[in-house]
Amino acid sequence: MLPERERTMGDPEKTDWREHGVRVVRGDQLDANTPQTPGMNRAAAINHARVGAQKLWAGTVTIHPDAKTGAHHHGELESVIYVVRGRARMRWGEALEYTAEAGPGDFIYVPPFVPHQEINASADEPLECVLVRSDQEAVVVNLDIPMVEQPETVAWVDPIHK
Repeated sequence: MLPERERTMGDPEKTDWREHGVRVVRGDQLDANTPQTPGMNRAAAINHARVGAQKLWAGTVTIHPDAKTGAHHHGELESVIYVVRGRARMRWGEALEYTAEAGPGDFIYVPPFVPHQEINASADEPLECVLVRSDQEAVVVNLDIPMVEQPETVAWVDPIHK
């Protein structure tokens, strides 16, 4: 059986793959017209409007040296952050009481509805990341929540490769 996209596009033998195939979005063509959170700049690369994506959103996030975002969550969306350059410090929880750090080559997973804050742990260089979300919905719920002074550092334990 053909995938849903092929069934809805008609006969794959007659599909114009030039117009309905692979898309390349150049790094200098990202769209900054996205919901923003104070302290960071988001820019869309892959979404429905730009390339016809149906189930995911991808773009970049830049946090300036020694800056941090406001507390926020993304509703039902799952997010994956890939650190390209710099050092990311994540805080999360009802009072942002937990923290962990990630560096270049590391992935960060943020489950649905988790209150979180991204922090550039470097005072000298920007934090540059690639962000992928599980849906096209541009959900950013900025929060005004109390924050603990000293968050607990959490070390992730891989349940598969202990």
